[in-house]
Amino acid sequence: MLIAQGRLDMEGALTARDRVGIQDFVLLDETTEVAVISNLKKRFSKDLIYTYIGTLIVSVNPYKDLDIYSKKQMDVYMGVNFFELPPHIYALADNAYHTMLTEFNNHFILISGESGAGKTEASKKILQYYAVSCPSTTLMNTVRDKMLMSNPVLEAFGNAKTLKNDNSSRFGKYMDIQFDSQGDAVGGHILNYLLEKSRVVHQNHGERNFHVFYQLVEGGSDDLLTQLGLERDVQHYYYLTQGECAIVSSINDKNDWKSVKNALQVIEFDETNTSHLFRVVASVLHLGNVHFDPDSKGHALLKNNTELNWVSDLLGVDANSLKEGLTFRKIEAKTEQVLSPFTIDHAIYVRDALAKAIYGQTFTWLVNRINESMENKDSSRKTVIGLLDIYGFEVFYVNSFEQFCINYCNEKLQQLFIQLTLKAEQEEYEAEGIEWEPVQFFNNKIICDLVEEKHRGIISILDEECLRPGDATDLTFLERLEEKMGNHPHFVTHRLADKMTRKTLERGDFRLLHYAGEVTYCVVGFLDKNNDLLYRNIKNLVCQSKNTIVRECFSAVDTTNKRRPETVVTQFKNSLQKLTEMLMAKEAWYIRCLKSNESKQPGMSAQKRSMQSTRSFYDRCHPITGQFDEALIRHQVKYLGLMEHLRVRRAGFAYRRKYEDFLKRYKPLCPATWPHWRGMPADGVEVLVQHLGYLPDEYKMGRTKIFIRHPRTLYATEDAYEKCKHDLASKLQAKYKGYKVKGEFKKQKEAATKIETCWRGAQARKEREKRAWAVKVIKKFIKAYINRGEAKSTDNSEYLVFVRQSYLNRLKNNLPKTVLDKTTWLTPPAVLTEASEILRKLHYRLMVRKYVRGIPPQKKAQLQMKVVTSAIFKGKKESYPPSIPQPFLDTRISEQEINIRVLSMIRNEQIKYSVPVIKYDRNGFKPRPRQLILTKTAAHLVEEAKIKQRVSYNSLKGISVSNLSDGIIVIHITCENPKQKGDLIIQCDHLYEFLTKLSIIANKQDAINVVQGSIKIEIQSGKESAVDFTAGQEAMVYKAKNGHLMVVATRTRTR
Repeated sequence: MLIAQGRLDMEGALTARDRVGIQDFVLLDETTEVAVISNLKKRFSKDLIYTYIGTLIVSVNPYKDLDIYSKKQMDVYMGVNFFELPPHIYALADNAYHTMLTEFNNHFILISGESGAGKTEASKKILQYYAVSCPSTTLMNTVRDKMLMSNPVLEAFGNAKTLKNDNSSRFGKYMDIQFDSQGDAVGGHILNYLLEKSRVVHQNHGERNFHVFYQLVEGGSDDLLTQLGLERDVQHYYYLTQGECAIVSSINDKNDWKSVKNALQVIEFDETNTSHLFRVVASVLHLGNVHFDPDSKGHALLKNNTELNWVSDLLGVDANSLKEGLTFRKIEAKTEQVLSPFTIDHAIYVRDALAKAIYGQTFTWLVNRINESMENKDSSRKTVIGLLDIYGFEVFYVNSFEQFCINYCNEKLQQLFIQLTLKAEQEEYEAEGIEWEPVQFFNNKIICDLVEEKHRGIISILDEECLRPGDATDLTFLERLEEKMGNHPHFVTHRLADKMTRKTLERGDFRLLHYAGEVTYCVVGFLDKNNDLLYRNIKNLVCQSKNTIVRECFSAVDTTNKRRPETVVTQFKNSLQKLTEMLMAKEAWYIRCLKSNESKQPGMSAQKRSMQSTRSFYDRCHPITGQFDEALIRHQVKYLGLMEHLRVRRAGFAYRRKYEDFLKRYKPLCPATWPHWRGMPADGVEVLVQHLGYLPDEYKMGRTKIFIRHPRTLYATEDAYEKCKHDLASKLQAKYKGYKVKGEFKKQKEAATKIETCWRGAQARKEREKRAWAVKVIKKFIKAYINRGEAKSTDNSEYLVFVRQSYLNRLKNNLPKTVLDKTTWLTPPAVLTEASEILRKLHYRLMVRKYVRGIPPQKKAQLQMKVVTSAIFKGKKESYPPSIPQPFLDTRISEQEINIRVLSMIRNEQIKYSVPVIKYDRNGFKPRPRQLILTKTAAHLVEEAKIKQRVSYNSLKGISVSNLSDGIIVIHITCENPKQKGDLIIQCDHLYEFLTKLSIIANKQDAINVVQGSIKIEIQSGKESAVDFTAGQEAMVYKAKNGHLMVVATRTRTR
């Protein structure tokens, strides 16, 4: 899955070339410096830091962590063709590894670039990749751990903070990783070159000494510092404070100290060696604090011996002999020895020379000890992949002896680089039978000869000045250079320069025109640094050291040999010559590291870039330092020789690919080659390019590869492929989907057939069992039905149970829904008559109970009054049934409608009910509207503001109404004297409501009579009359001829 997702090959990425640039500079339309830098910038803006020039990788340091180095990424690049995935350092490492296995030959990876460009990180990534990708065993894991752990140790002792890099390698390192025939990493070996020993005793402003000194002081335990006589304060030590930046925020010396101690254990340093190693480091710090005072003659004296005693103790040498060696030079004249005192400057020189010698020799011993730890004892043949992490071309404000050596090294490597590249290109052309076209490029042999030629080169002249008797100085060296090289086109000094150039040169400078550009060197210190002499009496002393490391380092020095040792530059030249010869015997791979900016600022994300686009015009004209510095990139592109390599790689044909790979990718573009080409791949490619319309001068057919001259030809092919790819994908998808769906359909059809067969069989068996059971049940049922009238027995018991169950189920679904439903109860079978009656009563009681419980208090009061009404009038008065649904109100007249005087008169009595009525006079029966107010104790007949009559409930004899539908009420009153008014005749529209309320308030339910025909009334005491009732078409009330009150009521329709 990972590989499928990641396999975007070189040509595939061309579709995004306008957005993220070209993955391989070889495919640029124009091979100009502007085009190269523009392409780098495009890719860098998208965090694409790797770009190819053929098989060379250009890496731009982003100064931030990118998520492209995980185990997942390593798995993607394992065993994949070099151009099959986007550019990555893992692609180069993997292809070097697999080429080595296939061809069983040796390879090396040259990592070069300026300080801070990421060379050390690149070598770490390659080591990590091999540690993960190679086969694993316990022995191999141990070797890998040692190779990986050698980095923290070598960085501590060989790296330092410089102005350009907080972790700058101050030595050249070449590491061979040894593999057996199975591709297993079985050993390793390290070579180191030109350690910058001068840094031990002197650092420029803004720079530090080697990391290990600060790590020891800051991270060492209190006990260890006490044993070494050190204080936990770096400001206390002269060798650590000259750069005035001992503390750096980006460096955690305490944590790094823990890493170094752990790494030493992995590399199998025992406690003795570790202790002696730290004692050597501490002795250098103490040596830097040795201070000299002048005597009366200006000779050096040591008054304070504290630091000296610590040095003698840590190195295991005699203190007096050490003191003598630092203040006197022992001169041997035949049989005599003479001590010549040093001046203070000379004593300081000897002290610093001793410190540099001890540290330099210890570093060499450390590398050898690591080599012994990684050494493979098996004598069988091994193949190797070498990692050359070498200092890049350096151009500082002041360039000294170290920069001269470093830049000479880069000149030699550039010469090697061009030779190997041309050689590889020419061999490929010859192998493929393509005519080789000579390439124009700058041959830097003239500069190499200027530096290293015997008897005439700068190195030879420098050595002569160092060996020449007499008063040789740096300026006499410069004069000798001017004599020997005055006419050389790549050499100029202040005296030899024209007027314009002379303004840029000091009198003690010389300038070399390197392949990468001009570099001005200051000759001050050249002779001292090249000599790097340690007097014989000092050598004899340290050879007797009790510190095993120091004794071992200097034991190889022949103190009896009075020949002058080789100078530093000659040693470096010889080791470089050996390195060149060794590299010439190997297959080369290259990584060119570039710094994106001087301030080590990370590149901006897309969001930040969009924010920057909204900044003011002034801000855009004065951008923040950092990100992608085009001027700096241009300088590095030049001195790394990228343009020369690109021209060599682009000479003749920009693109080449094996026939199989080319045909595999582009065969969809030609009907004759799609989907399968049955013949030879070369023939298929020929047919394909003819179909695409390639011109004869645009391509050549080699033995195994096609060579395409111009990138535009490849772009056109790739664009055609991109268009074709979508149609092709649709067709493939359709075919695949059809195939997949057809297969699924067949599977589903077969499965459905099997399921149907099984289901039908199961259903048939179930049906057979069901029918057999049904036959038994039916037989039993018929027999039981025949015997249903008999007493319960085994023959009819199940039938009777069935009858009961059937009746109860039917009854459950047909129960009456209301209490009033008395007719829908199911008729039960004979055996359930009694049970049915019990159930019916229970059901009705339950419905009544539910109904009663569900009645609200107000409605309950209504029903209670309705019950009273029913008891009085049910079946007696015609108009009663229609009145049942009509609810009773609390009153028919509100208190606001009753006159205030009336209310004040009856204020002591509680009003219970009020209703409007028509009162008929006793004499003449004239109708008069009145208000009838019922209180707790009496009924009051009110006319506006007067109470016309008060009827006490105690004087109430009875109440009479007719059985017809009229609203006439006769209230019979007890007359105790002749003057008292007689019975009261009223007509009320709310007869049932009024009489119910009156009967409840007065407790006179039994006093209400329903009369048929006429009602006798007592007008006064002893004087009677009557109210006659009859039915008619129209309701009327009038005085009849017989003097009675005639009431005609309409007939009520009954249902």
